[in-house]
Amino acid sequence: MSSKGNRIINVISNRNDASIKTANLLIEKLSARGFYVPKNYDTNAELNICIGGDGAFLRTVHRYNFPNIPFVGINTGHLGFYQEILPKDIDGFIEKYVKGYYTIEKIFLVKADVHTRDNSFQLLGVNEIVIKGIKSKVVHLEVFINDNHLEKFSGDGIIVATPAGSTGYNFSSGGSIIYPSLKALQITPLSPISSRVYRSLLNSIIIPGDIPITIEPEFLYENSILIVVDGVEFKYKNINKISYSISEKTISRLNFDKNMYWNNLKSKFL
Repeated sequence: MSSKGNRIINVISNRNDASIKTANLLIEKLSARGFYVPKNYDTNAELNICIGGDGAFLRTVHRYNFPNIPFVGINTGHLGFYQEILPKDIDGFIEKYVKGYYTIEKIFLVKADVHTRDNSFQLLGVNEIVIKGIKSKVVHLEVFINDNHLEKFSGDGIIVATPAGSTGYNFSSGGSIIYPSLKALQITPLSPISSRVYRSLLNSIIIPGDIPITIEPEFLYENSILIVVDGVEFKYKNINKISYSISEKTISRLNFDKNMYWNNLKSKFL
């Protein structure tokens, strides 16, 4: 089968039975409307449709290196904050897409530049980039905002979350919910210690997107740091500092209902 003359749409599914069934049905319906769905990911596609839960969406974004092709999600998982379309609504989704009844939203990404004694590495996250202690050890971290020393944090770790990710691990850890279009980052402490010996902020802080955040582990703890990006762990030796900012790169997703965010928020959490 050739894609010549057809509009290309990538359909990416996890391996759950419900997802595979939904993917097969979707491909059949898209083909009937004149779209071409390749077997392998096509960088010339006009749309990525991700089938599964939010975890499937995050894995897809990372696997294909934060592509410029917009995403839309069909939810066969549990929470489904990124996956907003239900399988029963596939026909309506296709009809709205064909007619152009949608807007495109930008999702801001968090960037972390990890500096070691000998090298530097760059990481991108959709939801958050977390600093934690290996094997749940307490860590001691110096936190700087725009080169101003804020605190010497002691506790399980720190989450730096995007607005889109604020409803995930960040929210479960006591952080605030931030509307996705706001260009900001949120620093949320994980089990902070506040005593006569250690003084750590107990609540999250929301930082404007153009202000850099720097976190430096104490010398004794530079090899006890674990970095977790959207649930995936990274370990580097001899970390000197980690610099956070909002990445210039974004990803896009389709929105078919201007009230979807608020409806989603209410249905998932209230």
